[in-house]
Amino acid sequence: MIHLTNIFKQHGSQILFQDASLQILPNTRTGLVGPNGAGKTSIFRLITGEEEVDRGEITCAKKTVIGYFSQDVGEMAGRSVLAEVMSAAGDIVILGRQMREMEARMGEPMADEEMAVLLERYGQIVEIFEHRGGYDLDARAKAVLTGLGISPGDFKRPVESFSGGWKMRVALAKILTINPEVLLLDEPTNHLDVESIIWLEEWLVGTYKGALLMTCHDREFMNRIVSRIIEVANRTITTYSGNYDFYLREREIRREQLAASFRRQQEMLAKEEEFIARFAARASHASQVQSRIKKLEKIERIELPPEQRSIRFDFPSPPRSGDDVLHLLDLGHAWQTPEGREKRVFSGLTGTVRRQEKIAVVGVNGAGKSTLLKIINGATVPGSGEIRWGANLSTGYFSQHAMDILHPDHTVFEAVQEAMPQENIGTIRNLCAAFLFQGDDIHKRVANLSGGEKSRVVLAKLLAQPLNFLILDEPTNHLDIQSREVLLEALQNFEGTVILVSHDRHFLRNLVNRVFEIDHGEMRLYEGNYDYYLRQTDAAAGALSLT
Repeated sequence: MIHLTNIFKQHGSQILFQDASLQILPNTRTGLVGPNGAGKTSIFRLITGEEEVDRGEITCAKKTVIGYFSQDVGEMAGRSVLAEVMSAAGDIVILGRQMREMEARMGEPMADEEMAVLLERYGQIVEIFEHRGGYDLDARAKAVLTGLGISPGDFKRPVESFSGGWKMRVALAKILTINPEVLLLDEPTNHLDVESIIWLEEWLVGTYKGALLMTCHDREFMNRIVSRIIEVANRTITTYSGNYDFYLREREIRREQLAASFRRQQEMLAKEEEFIARFAARASHASQVQSRIKKLEKIERIELPPEQRSIRFDFPSPPRSGDDVLHLLDLGHAWQTPEGREKRVFSGLTGTVRRQEKIAVVGVNGAGKSTLLKIINGATVPGSGEIRWGANLSTGYFSQHAMDILHPDHTVFEAVQEAMPQENIGTIRNLCAAFLFQGDDIHKRVANLSGGEKSRVVLAKLLAQPLNFLILDEPTNHLDIQSREVLLEALQNFEGTVILVSHDRHFLRNLVNRVFEIDHGEMRLYEGNYDYYLRQTDAAAGALSLT
């Protein structure tokens, strides 16, 4: 379907690909992985024609329809949400108009030969129209929007009235609606809540029939969808037949095998070089020396890929808080609408957070999860009820706005040092390294960091302080899989109390031991981990469907 063969691509002085190849075959589900800057986005751009290779060949079957979702959604204005989504299918709309025009002409008198030509052309257009899903285009657009969390009541809203995160959903809906033969998705789960992620997962597995190539920081999402991994790293492209977990296991096996081959080759080279050095000056061994020199020149040297070392950091033990961290007592809140009406978010929330618990707050988008965390942090005053605090609390709060507190002129090192001014340089460097800032990365200016890098700096600053209660609102947003694993391990070892909102199911499954669910303005408490919560809610949904 699409073949990249022996490609060479260079950006400035950096060589991205050297004699690298990959294939995208019909109906395959492929995850694209690799470190930042390795060339994943360039793969997408090469396929779509936005970039060209310096050498090599890219071939694509004729008339292949490619849909590409990137994090750059562009300008959206002047249309309703539904019209914006439908605009992506302009070629399908044109085909439908051509069909209607041809149908009208068929009712007019014409010569038999002319009718035969018209019928043949009409049949070709109908076939393409059906293949692209033209007959259910409107229904499909509405279903996709609904699945991504945009309700029918918002279909006619001006698209410019939506926030950046919601515009990302609209952009994703546009790509899914055109039903392309090849679907390229760059981080499709960013800005989606759990319900929308599950819908997208089911749509890709059950509804979409084309070929998929995607990057994604959601490990569980990748595992459920892809059956093949393409790794972009060290100027080459390597294919693994399996999901993301299989890739991690297989990559370690291949690295161990490569390391063993490297050691054997180094031992052989050392012996040959020792022989050459020992007998180079002896005329009696001249032919043997020359033979071995030629042999060494022909040997293809094994190179070990550079590996980012995993650095462990022993975070300071926080001061002990009281056994009861806080009590929520009949907590309620409402927002004022632009029309001056009061819209209830939730009411009657009651529960206790105990020391060393790790609690997930879950619920559909708009249920009030972030509002609850803001109230707990003191950033928002509740409309009713109260919070009673336990003894000896030192609290840290992370939200997407927390990145705004970083000074843009500070380096990574200076930003982290600010949180632990009494520590020595080695300790601060180790903390930076634990959050994947190694070598010269610690000298990067905050102003030049990506969203994920800024998140890592803020989280490192939080965990470096003697806090015993962390309130985390979407801490995994913008973090890649490796960064999420670093944060997960840090929180697993954290000796204080955590309450958080996250849409990363792998993260929740491996961290939390209690769940607070906000549903239709009320809160239910689940005295078990995230899997226990899922089992309980699935059982309740099954019982409800039988009534």
